[in-house]
Amino acid sequence: MKKIFWAIIALVSMATAVSCDDAETYAEQKDKERAAISRFIKDSSITVISEAQFKEQGYKTDVSKNEFVLLQGSSVYMQIVREGSGEKIKDGETTTVLCRFTERNILTDSLQLTNDILNFSSVVDKMSVTNISGSFSASFIENESVMATFYGSTSVPSGWLVPFTYIKLGRWSGPEDEIAKVKLIVPHTQGHQYASSGVYPCYYIITYQRGR
Repeated sequence: MKKIFWAIIALVSMATAVSCDDAETYAEQKDKERAAISRFIKDSSITVISEAQFKEQGYKTDVSKNEFVLLQGSSVYMQIVREGSGEKIKDGETTTVLCRFTERNILTDSLQLTNDILNFSSVVDKMSVTNISGSFSASFIENESVMATFYGSTSVPSGWLVPFTYIKLGRWSGPEDEIAKVKLIVPHTQGHQYASSGVYPCYYIITYQRGR
């Protein structure tokens, strides 16, 4: 499994952190991040909707209009491409979730990491997720996660947990089943340790499937 992980890692950009000018303040870094997100939204022709509109639409985003909802509590932008079949994670439940993902560094406009490669279709990131009164916590399962192997931590970025309030998790058994899929713009405050320390935002395309 580790050989597969490193083979994947060899295929993607190794730029895991943005080097910061010593003269650049944290406030300036945040301004640069906000500017990068705004530019990405404009260049990607994204339509940003409010949480109120998101609620009115039944907690759905119109993919045909490339809608993303800005979730004020986390500052994460989210598009639900597919809600998924199955059930949401219940209050008090702990379950294994399988993920395929692509991660792009928005600040450098570069592919940073992915396990969504055809030649490695059997490789998924596994994490254990718990729902306590609507608050989600999670950790990657060591040696079964590209994210954990690459970044050296089993901590799941907080931004990855945002969709669990809205998506359903099932297991794929046939064409009638739908695997949940989201797109996320995640600021450094909700990202992994390198994004947090480097003050850079990431763009993710992630699928979520219930494990066993």
